[in-house]
Amino acid sequence: MYNAFVALVGVMPHGDAGLAIIALTVIMRLVLYPVFTASIRTQMGMAAMQGELDELKEKYKNNKEAMAREQLGLFKKHKVNPLAGFGALFVQLAVIIALYFALFQEGFPVINAALLYSFVPVPAEVSTNFFGIIDLLTPRHIVLALIVGVTQYLAIRLTLQRTPPPKSVQEDKLAAHHMQQHLMRYFMPAMLAVTSYFFAAAVGLYFVAGNLFSLWQEWIIRRQLQK
Repeated sequence: MYNAFVALVGVMPHGDAGLAIIALTVIMRLVLYPVFTASIRTQMGMAAMQGELDELKEKYKNNKEAMAREQLGLFKKHKVNPLAGFGALFVQLAVIIALYFALFQEGFPVINAALLYSFVPVPAEVSTNFFGIIDLLTPRHIVLALIVGVTQYLAIRLTLQRTPPPKSVQEDKLAAHHMQQHLMRYFMPAMLAVTSYFFAAAVGLYFVAGNLFSLWQEWIIRRQLQK
């Protein structure tokens, strides 16, 4: 990942590390498009089968073995892989860790040539000022943090549109569902915005690039499903 990041910095205008972060995010998301697509399809499948799943839970509430067997059959029916969502999460964590390593552990913008492959040249110019506006190595950029919060809110809003409320008429389940959605819609964007404010701007830029890609990917998948 360090080599890929340095190589991208080398081909960006004026060695702009911000553009390299955006390019790396897009490339990673394109390469791992099937993983993220599987995660979205799993979420949509889980939403579609929620009513049937509630019925199974009620029907087999005293028989865990039968419940597990019927639930597995339901997953196969709707072509849902419950583990698919973890793949997307692990990928994002891996990219964040790799960026942290590249930007901070190795003393960026100084390039550690000893870590580079023979075919990756040391960039002639390296800039940590994104378009000359934001220093990617410094924290407390309020505008960037707000953009992170807004784009994350939009991404989660589209996700929640794929998760209709349970068909159960029990008020406690409906209340729990609405509370969960409320926390996801507002708490997650707020948490990422605060994180982006107190961490280096490079983290916030990665979040914005990832959120915008998620919005585009959601639009593409919805169009495919509508055909």
